[in-house]
Amino acid sequence: MKIVGVICEYNPFHMGHKKQFDAIRAAFGEDTAIVCIMSGSFVQRGQPAIFHKSLRTEAAIRCGADLVLELPVSYALSSAEGFAAGGVAIASKFCDYLCFGAETGTAETLMATAKCLLIPEFSAALRAQLDKGISFPAARQSALLALGQNASLLESPNDVLGLEYCKAILSQGSTMRPFVIPREGSYHATEPDRENPSATSLRQLLTDHKAWQSYVPEAAVQIFTDAAIYTITAGERSILARLRTMSDTDFEALPYGSEGLWRKLMHNCRRCATLEQILTATKSKRYTRSRLDRMVMCAFLGLTAKDMLAIPPYVRVLGLSEMGRSVLKIARKSGQFPHVGEKTGHEYEALEQRIDDLYGLFREGSPAAPREKLRVYIKGK
Repeated sequence: MKIVGVICEYNPFHMGHKKQFDAIRAAFGEDTAIVCIMSGSFVQRGQPAIFHKSLRTEAAIRCGADLVLELPVSYALSSAEGFAAGGVAIASKFCDYLCFGAETGTAETLMATAKCLLIPEFSAALRAQLDKGISFPAARQSALLALGQNASLLESPNDVLGLEYCKAILSQGSTMRPFVIPREGSYHATEPDRENPSATSLRQLLTDHKAWQSYVPEAAVQIFTDAAIYTITAGERSILARLRTMSDTDFEALPYGSEGLWRKLMHNCRRCATLEQILTATKSKRYTRSRLDRMVMCAFLGLTAKDMLAIPPYVRVLGLSEMGRSVLKIARKSGQFPHVGEKTGHEYEALEQRIDDLYGLFREGSPAAPREKLRVYIKGK
């Protein structure tokens, strides 16, 4: 039995994700186990997940996944590098391969470029570019070009994330091998494509209360129909209330606030009326909007730079099939799997509970009650 990992958000699960599952089993066989490491209540864009993680888990299992594990929030709200590194660290405990999509990259070209990104000469070239005051993505492209390397793999979002996965595999000494499939369709498309919809376009349909069902597998449609949706707009006042009551020390402790960015954000939080005004006033060519979105969400959730650097002490199971149960047994026997039940007493569990309690404030209509019991979805029950 081959075990293939997928690092994901399923925000929401759609036809493209089902195609990935089909491609995995076409390549490795029907007895292949698919292990998904999925963001929980909040996703890498610094936003709440549009559906509750229990529903996204059930959709993934019903559509072909065998085991869904929660990517801890300190990885889920990290940069692409941190997101990939956290996912790879978990997947490596279970999987033979890591499957991901890429616009143009292959396993060979992505691994070759990833090796270049890890050499000392690249670090020096990158620092030289950052010192010019340009954004990190632009500096990284320029640094690669300065070393005479092809920087085209840094131009498309899935290629970029694929590079981070390959970097993590190399730097962690993981035995996993990348299995790359072509990413068809546009990652950021605002108009959905029937076979290759973007999650961005589906979230827009959901928030606009327009028809979305034809872009989602039937098994997932049944789960998502009439489900509560969660949006940043619904929770804006809650975010503003937190930002307006933070002290200077609170802002200074935030992640992603280096080089005085925390001070600029703090100033704008104290003079701007809306969240969009705050983010627009704080953004510059050096700091990407996604970095600011994550920074603000961390502020709302009470996550400090120290919290984001902490290594989570366990992995939480969100759902599994019978084959997934077998994968868990193998991992437990090998001593690779630090599983957690409902109560551990560990301080990271208290942090997770706080995060999930606050997620309910982003529910459209009326806020969800806190302390919702996490339900592990088991296929067949």
